[in-house]
Amino acid sequence: MKISSLKVFLPILVLLLSTACKMAYQSMDFDEKNLPARPNYSESKSWAVLPGKYPLVLQNNDKIKNEKKAHVFYIYPTLLTDKKIKDWNADVWTPLIRQGVFKTALKYQASAWLSAGDLYVPFYRQAHYRIFEKPYSKAGEPAWEIAYQDVKNAFQYYLKHFNRGKPIIIASHSQGSMHAKRLIKEFFDQKPLQNQLVAAYLIGTRILPDQFESIHPLESPNAVGGFVSWNAYKMDKLPKNYANWYQGGVTTNPISWDTQRNSKVIDHKGVLSEDLKIYPQSLKVKVTDGLLWTTLPQIPGRFFFSLIQNYHFADINLFWKDIEENAVARVNAWYQKISYEER
Repeated sequence: MKISSLKVFLPILVLLLSTACKMAYQSMDFDEKNLPARPNYSESKSWAVLPGKYPLVLQNNDKIKNEKKAHVFYIYPTLLTDKKIKDWNADVWTPLIRQGVFKTALKYQASAWLSAGDLYVPFYRQAHYRIFEKPYSKAGEPAWEIAYQDVKNAFQYYLKHFNRGKPIIIASHSQGSMHAKRLIKEFFDQKPLQNQLVAAYLIGTRILPDQFESIHPLESPNAVGGFVSWNAYKMDKLPKNYANWYQGGVTTNPISWDTQRNSKVIDHKGVLSEDLKIYPQSLKVKVTDGLLWTTLPQIPGRFFFSLIQNYHFADINLFWKDIEENAVARVNAWYQKISYEER
């Protein structure tokens, strides 16, 4: 593996290995007195990205220069993973957290939606990764609520001060998608705001087919008003927690964007690799119950992928170009739908 590949994926590799070795997390009782300062979404410093306030990792991207026809509200995944950190919630004012958002989540994930819409990314006091482990889950429930309330407050501020009737893409991954699921239930499902929903990309968590009342899985590449979701995993492998975490979940084919269960390598639009290059025709997928089985991507540094089965960290990177093109297509489809309905 190239050194640059190792530097990008080292935190994830450390997490995977430490989890496998069952190293104990440092922890403490939840106490609101120990919470980091809450974000104030009326201040730009509480946002990782606002139109006109793009961080350095995105500033060289030509896609940010023109105002878009849609907005993208992106909620990033769990980045607070260090087992030595006792805090239950991320301190969004520290360089560690902010740089993690910039150099990982924005650079390799949120960038996939830059062509489709103006990007809005709030910092939020996400819950520590240990909340997903049984010994800590119950104790961490208040921390989870703090994280969601930050996301909700940011979205409410966005709606009141920024949206101005624009169509909305919700984009998220992992913990971000779990909060997005609740956000959609509260603000879009059977609500007038559903009319502004282009699509929700709820990636990296289980979303059941009947998760919502009026927001349904999207089964064609130009469909709007619903959601897509998948969890990438090595071809023909099953995780130990398959039944509890994956089985029964909606699994979108992020290459065909329809009900095809298999894809061809030639149809794959491209992986975004650590060198920021797009590698098309690099993999193929097979849709199974709750998992998106994925072949080993033919990219530099693929040796890393050969060592693991869970491709969760790359749910978006593996289909970065596919997502980019699909998001643009859905925005155009949303406007066509509105134009037809207004005739």
